[in-house]
This record gives sequence, structure tokens and C-alpha cells, in this order.
Amino acid sequence: MKTVNHWIGGKTVEGASGNYGPVTDPATGEVTTQVALASGAEVDAAVAVAKEAFLSWGQSSLAARTKVLFAYRALLDANRDAIAELITAEHGKVHSDALGEVARGLEIVELACGITTQLKGELSTSVSNRVDVSSIRQPIGVVAGITPFNFPAMVPMWMFPLAVACGNTFILKPSEKDPSASNKLAELATEAGLPAGVLNVVHGDKVAVDALLAHPDIAAVSFVGSTPIARHIHTTASANGKRVQALGGAKNHMLVLPDADLDAAADAAVSAAYGSAGERCMAISAVVAVGAIADTLVEKIRERAEKIKIGPGNDPTSEMGPLITAAHRDKVASYVKGAAAQGADVVLDGTDYTVEGNENGHWIGLSLLDNVKTDSDAYRDEIFGPVLCVLRTETYEEGVALINASPFGNGTAIFTRDGGAARRFQLEIQAGMVGVNVPIPVPVGYHSFGGWKDSLFGDHHIYGNDGIHFYTRGKVVTTRWPDPSDAPAGVDLGFPRNH
Repeated sequence: MKTVNHWIGGKTVEGASGNYGPVTDPATGEVTTQVALASGAEVDAAVAVAKEAFLSWGQSSLAARTKVLFAYRALLDANRDAIAELITAEHGKVHSDALGEVARGLEIVELACGITTQLKGELSTSVSNRVDVSSIRQPIGVVAGITPFNFPAMVPMWMFPLAVACGNTFILKPSEKDPSASNKLAELATEAGLPAGVLNVVHGDKVAVDALLAHPDIAAVSFVGSTPIARHIHTTASANGKRVQALGGAKNHMLVLPDADLDAAADAAVSAAYGSAGERCMAISAVVAVGAIADTLVEKIRERAEKIKIGPGNDPTSEMGPLITAAHRDKVASYVKGAAAQGADVVLDGTDYTVEGNENGHWIGLSLLDNVKTDSDAYRDEIFGPVLCVLRTETYEEGVALINASPFGNGTAIFTRDGGAARRFQLEIQAGMVGVNVPIPVPVGYHSFGGWKDSLFGDHHIYGNDGIHFYTRGKVVTTRWPDPSDAPAGVDLGFPRNH
């Protein structure tokens, strides 16, 4: 059986704890790989390597860093398919979706390639007699990233390229459910010329996470995952004196007004709710239909959802793959099975879906729930699967109030032809990312990604300017130099003294 080991100091390091976790092919249910789970001592060793590497990398020139990043970008581009295949094999998403994930990660690598302009400081001259004041940004040291299973390549690339471009060294603790993509990213970085110890991958479970959160030589922690874990990460790491950006869960809404293009809205709802099997924090999981268009919209969504082909991610005809684990599949199914008892109309029930020849895979079909109540489990919880809830309101104002009452504030969208309504919505809605006729408003790399309320813990969003500020700290320098004409008598610096 294949074993995924750690990547520390620019090379593979075998696990020493004796503990391993299973890695399953979601399409077959077969355990194909085992991943080493680090002990606290192994985490300490990796941090020591990163700390040593920071002594030189933190002082390296911007030219040296960007040279590596440009080479890295080229290698990632050349290996898109190989990375995507690893994602499909362990996560289950279809190959085209995995390729899209790599492309979005590459955006942040490209942003890191241009770090020279992002790290420019400021200068104010003559703020007082012969006094200048400048501000600069410097790296903070060893930083850690703890990333989720749903985007095993993209989310790590949202973190470490900017961190190392700013001069930090990085410890990545990816999900133990699909670890291979992270090792591939680190191997390519070494091939691109990144010095040993600058980027390290330590696999593990809660033991490794807790060791990172408590380690005195870790200066900052980035996290993406569920809200309960994000809250724990933020509380624990902050108590240990670290900077934290912890992105939590979501319940993303799509408000559809009566004037909207219903075909476009239905297309968007299906792609945003069921793409990547609903296993993404920016998935639209709740459609709020306003007024009399609800019945028509639900029917259009149903028609489209029934045509989605579900199958193995390596089958080019598949449009949606399996869920990551059997346990997660069963949890997602439980929301659908209990929906009718909590007042919903079950328009589509995908809980008994299977794929011929791969019956042991973690399969679930598409589910559509109408007339969902706000106090039901299917609405309140982040299901993280291909389940779309439809809620109905009579007015725009009721719809906005419903969305703003959610404890989550990650992303949201409005579908309308009315520019005035869209403008009101983007100002009134309580969410960090807003789409206008765009169902999944994930910002491009040079803007920052992050939500509000229970979707974000910490002061910084991820990547973009927020990411650069998170991985650096400011320093202000106030300088006074004597004028050459003030030189002591008898010392001639070549400056005339008649001015």
C-alpha cells in the first residue's frame, strides 16, 4: 500500500510516530493509501527546520524570492493534470473541477510573483527639521497553515505562496483525508529552487494541530474549515500569542427577485449548489425565492438537477463525483431523510443513489428541498453536500431580513435585472462576499476572500492585500541625519560652507 510521508527540509521524511490514517478512493470505497500522522515531537522537529531556514530566507532579496516563484508557477502549470489526478483519486471530484481548483490556486502564485510592488513601503520627508519617517513591512517568521479536505491544492496555495514571498517559512498541515496533492505542491516548490526548510508539509490529526497551536516558534496560523474548529483554532492560537486568520463555515444564500432571468438563476443555482458535490464553503445551499416566481424557479431547478450525471471523477462524462467519506455521505443523507418531518417538501431525494460497478463508493444523488423552514436542521446546519434548500418570502425586505438573521456571513448573491435593487442588496446584506447575478462570488487573487460573523475569526481575510498584511508586520523608522555643513571644524567633506 502506498504511504504518504512528511515533506520536511526539502525531502521526504518517514513518519516516526507509528500512527497512520487511511486514505480512501471515494469512488470505490477502497483504502488505497495510508498517511503518516505526526507526533508532537515530529511537529517540533519540522518547526526547528523552518526556524533555521527563516534565518536566511527572511533576509533574502525580493529578486531571489520572485525568481523561485516564477519558476514555481511554470512547474505548476506544466503539472496541472498530475495534481488534478491526485485530487480526484483522493477527494473524488471530477477532473475538470480539480483542474479548476488548480487554476484558482495559481492565481495566488501569480499574485506572489508580483510581491515586489505589494511590499513597497512609504516615505515622508522633512516631517520636522531634517527628520524623515518611513514605514516598511517585514516577515514575521515561521507560520502554519491548516487546510481542509475539500480543496486540497487550492486552499494551501491561498496561503503558502504569499507567506514565503513575504519572507516567511511555512508549515502546512493538510487534511489527512486527501494528503497527496500537498506533497506534490511541496516537491514542485523544491524543484523550482525554494530552499530546504522554507515550505514543509506535516501530516497529522488533532495531535499535530494542537502541537502547532501551542508551539512558541509559530508566529501565525491560517485555517480554513468548519465554524466550531475555526473558533477553537482562533481561541487557542490567540491565547498562545499568535496571529490567526480562521475561516469557518457558511450557509450561502441566493436571493431571486421576481424580475430575474429565471433560466439564468436556475442554471446558477444548480451549478453553485451541486458543483463539487456541494463540498465547498462557497456553495449556494439556500435559494430565497421572492413572490410568485417560486414554483416556476423550483421546477426549472428540478429539471436541470435531474440531468446531472454522477459518476467516478476520472470518467470524463461525469459531472459530479462521490462524497469524501461514507460517514459524511450518511450525515448528508440524514438531513434529506428528516426534512419532510420538519415541514419541507422533498422535490428530489438523492439519498439512495448508487453507481453500477462502484456500489461501495460514497455516492449520493442530488436533493432539492422546497418550503424549508428556518428552524429546520437542513437550513440551520452547514450540510456540505449536494442538498439545496428553497425558502420563500413575499418581499425583497423579508428576503434580506431572513439572510441577515443567519449566524453565517460568508457569501451571498442576488439575481435581478434591477440595478437599484442590486445596489441596495450589496449595501444592506451582512456578508463578506456578494455576487450580483454571480452565484459564487469568490474574489480574484488581488482582492481578499473572507466572510463575516461566524464565517471568520480574526481580523484578516485570506490572500490579496489582507493576506500580505497578515504575513508581514509593519515597522516605522524615524531618521535624523546631520547636514554635512554641520561637520566639526577641521573635517572637510567637500561641501561649501557659504550657504
